[in-house]
Amino acid sequence: MAIHVALHHQTRYRYDRQVSLGPHIVRLRPAPHCRTRIFAYSLKVLPKDHFINWQQDPQSNYLARLVFPQPTTELFVEVDLVAQMAVFNPFDFFLEPQAEQYPFPYDPAATRELRPFRETEPAGPMLSAFLARVPRASTRTMDFLVGLNRLVQNEIGYVIRMQPGVQTCEQTLTLRSGSCRDSAWLLVQIMRHLGLAARFVSGYLIQLVADVKPLEGPAGPTADFTDLHAWTEAYLPGAGWVGFDPTSGLAGRRGAYPARLHTGRR
Repeated sequence: MAIHVALHHQTRYRYDRQVSLGPHIVRLRPAPHCRTRIFAYSLKVLPKDHFINWQQDPQSNYLARLVFPQPTTELFVEVDLVAQMAVFNPFDFFLEPQAEQYPFPYDPAATRELRPFRETEPAGPMLSAFLARVPRASTRTMDFLVGLNRLVQNEIGYVIRMQPGVQTCEQTLTLRSGSCRDSAWLLVQIMRHLGLAARFVSGYLIQLVADVKPLEGPAGPTADFTDLHAWTEAYLPGAGWVGFDPTSGLAGRRGAYPARLHTGRR
């Protein structure tokens, strides 16, 4: 049975004097290819005296471009949406025969289209050492990726980090800790260095307390919660973009996959 959830998100800035605001790009709307069904969505912006233009970037993300013609003492952005949390099999796909075993090559057409998602940053000593530990023997692709995702989760402890930006791979591996965005970017770079097309994904994470505690494995959250989240997607021929969450070590989990509301990809 599907559950409908309402999400309410506010961002507010107050200033001690009148300020002039430059154009703002707001990325807080689930992308059209989000697997979770969105029944209602609204975006409220203050000051009321503003212009808004909805755009889509090359990855089909919705962008709200805001222009404020008058000075203001406040900037307020409010999102309300209703989403459907439905149980489904996140692995309901078949890989193309050539992609069933890792490593595998992309066909020429996919290679051209996926070039931006295979660009790598130079590997420093820590990342090089990590990559050297990854087995390269032929194995089932999904087994390889699930194992790689769990390896990152085991190596990197999760911390709430309020500082802006994303840590470099060297920083995350040296500290052995990072926020969800740090772990996600690390996994993106690891996958790319291993020849896979991967991208960084951000959005809303909605998790609800289970009606019945599982007999095995983690019990899950003890209270319903929603938060901003980041994870990784790899492109697999036959399946398309498949999500992996290095913060939890899980792939395609209910709380972070069907109830993972994509608001941005790069």
